[in-house]
Amino acid sequence: MKKSFLLFLLVAGVATASQAQNVRVGLKGGASLTNFAGDDAALKGNKVGFHGGLLANIGVNDAFSVQPELLYSQKGSKYTLNGTDVINKFDYIDLPIMFRINADGLFFEVGPQLGFLSSAKQKIGSVTTDIKDAYNTVDFGYAAGLGYQSASGPGIGLRYNGGITNIPKEYTTGNTSFQPNIRNSAFQLYVSYLLGGSSGRRRR
Repeated sequence: MKKSFLLFLLVAGVATASQAQNVRVGLKGGASLTNFAGDDAALKGNKVGFHGGLLANIGVNDAFSVQPELLYSQKGSKYTLNGTDVINKFDYIDLPIMFRINADGLFFEVGPQLGFLSSAKQKIGSVTTDIKDAYNTVDFGYAAGLGYQSASGPGIGLRYNGGITNIPKEYTTGNTSFQPNIRNSAFQLYVSYLLGGSSGRRRR
């Protein structure tokens, strides 16, 4: 049900964008503070990473725009176990579609996100292990945030990105199947730059 709803929002975003006339393209990038959420994410600790990529802001009218993005996002967690640092480093290609409400430069945004896992490694002390095979390739999630976008191009924003689907694969022990309840969680602080006319204003 959650996956179907997210897919509906993705399709709705593309359909809305196709009706718009004012398109601005740009770049964004910034720092991420990531962790794991869920009942089975027993050992939690924040990890600092990076995210960045391309975006297109598509103005529907003065107050509303749709913003699809293509991002490289570092996620995961970092904690200490028995005096040894444990770092879970996950690299994703994220495809959020943000529905943005604009008010004189200030904006609020919310939308679905589809992520594709490109790398997953765990470092315990000085030993690094590839753990990608134990995790799902596709991650469904959502994002919500706020910020300021100037008409001249520069912008700044703060976004929370939460996972809806579990990231570990289901596994079987004996006759019992178990799906760990562990999801991605990330706060993202970023700067952006848009080329073109005023964001959210329709061309006449």
